[in-house]
Amino acid sequence: MNFRPFFTVLSLPAIVLLMNACRSEGFKEEVQITHGATYNHNLDNNDNFSPDDRWLVYDVRTDEGGIGGCPRIEKVNVKTGEIVELYEIKDNNPWGPGVGAASYSHTEHKVAFIHGLKNVTPENPYQQWRRSGVIVEDAQPGVAVFMDARDVTYPFTPGALRGGTHRHEWSGDGGWIGYTYNDAIMKHLEDSTGQVHNLRTIGVSKKGRKVMVDNDPAGENINGEWFSVLVVKVTPDPQSGTDEISHAASDSWVGRYGYKKQDGTMQRARAFLGKIKDKNGTDVEEVFIVDIPEDITTPGPDGPLEGTRTTMPAPPKGAVQRRLTFTAGTTHPGCSGTIRSSSDGSLIAFKAYDKKGILQVFTISPIGGEPVQQTFHDTDVQGNVRWHPEKHRICYVWDNSIIVRDIGSKDFSRITKRTDDIPGNLVWSHDGKTIAYNRDIPTGRGKKIKQIFIVGL
Repeated sequence: MNFRPFFTVLSLPAIVLLMNACRSEGFKEEVQITHGATYNHNLDNNDNFSPDDRWLVYDVRTDEGGIGGCPRIEKVNVKTGEIVELYEIKDNNPWGPGVGAASYSHTEHKVAFIHGLKNVTPENPYQQWRRSGVIVEDAQPGVAVFMDARDVTYPFTPGALRGGTHRHEWSGDGGWIGYTYNDAIMKHLEDSTGQVHNLRTIGVSKKGRKVMVDNDPAGENINGEWFSVLVVKVTPDPQSGTDEISHAASDSWVGRYGYKKQDGTMQRARAFLGKIKDKNGTDVEEVFIVDIPEDITTPGPDGPLEGTRTTMPAPPKGAVQRRLTFTAGTTHPGCSGTIRSSSDGSLIAFKAYDKKGILQVFTISPIGGEPVQQTFHDTDVQGNVRWHPEKHRICYVWDNSIIVRDIGSKDFSRITKRTDDIPGNLVWSHDGKTIAYNRDIPTGRGKKIKQIFIVGL
């Protein structure tokens, strides 16, 4: 077929549109790297690539059993499909202890994940406030080191927490781990008073200072290898129209090493969603940031680091939280998704509604200012946003496909075809050449199993 006459009848604008359409449909070959129909291979929206990009770590939880019923953490070789067991709880029960939500360090071959308390029973099972974070080295599979200390017997211990940590994320330099948190002491107070006290919030642990706690015959207390504190202040009943929040989650580190302040210095921080009350008393989630001091051992103005019998552990001196978005007064209020930052820390990405009420990706500076709309689709963006490890480039799911686009550009590339099994839990490799993700694949038995796929860029 002779294509020359075809092109000669098109106007220049039409040719440009055709070229753009071709660029936006740059499908890449998808490779399934896990198989089998007996258990899930759940990436869980974490940092799953090993530092050398050879392995992906995941948990094997079932949809019915969740983390409490999950006995094992595995890793799979990206090139060969070889599966290696990193950690297993022998004879794990449906009520726990359970493991899950695994993430690799960016600097070492170490994996952090949730571990339920070892003293679980059917009457006292795995819960959000009954778990801890552990670290396992690739070189020593099966050997778990408890990261955050836990002390639920009074007097409480500075540097130890009193509940459960979740979705552990390593900092870019490997010296910190951030997470969400629920407090067992506040849960007990809530149960005894009928008033809300068990509020999700955010904490961090710093490597290098062990924390020893009282021996507890019931097995509730745990010694920890890292020093841990809460960094975000929450309150059960925020005052309407203020920046007080009742819930903090969907958090991640800002930048590989923080963000650059206006004076040129770097500041370590975590960005998150905080739940405020608007002027009418309606809950709205907004984007917040909390600056974290390098020294987290000194108590701040809100109380002791370890908390009291009736109050949450308080943030350390120098932890300052700020609100970044103000959507509460708009026609379509609220932000959503796990809040993610570019590697240089200059931009924070989140999802919010545009003027048409469509869920899009926006970015904002950690210093503040007006959000900038980055996507312009005619239907909602699906899933969470992930950043390229070096560039101002993001990937996300839209129209059941993985999309890659440069920040500031209205052009995008659809790199996977539209399918009924929607890709999820996207994660970018350290070299920027591979995106891994989950698909729910039918087993032929009326069930679906999460399998891991990769696509090269």
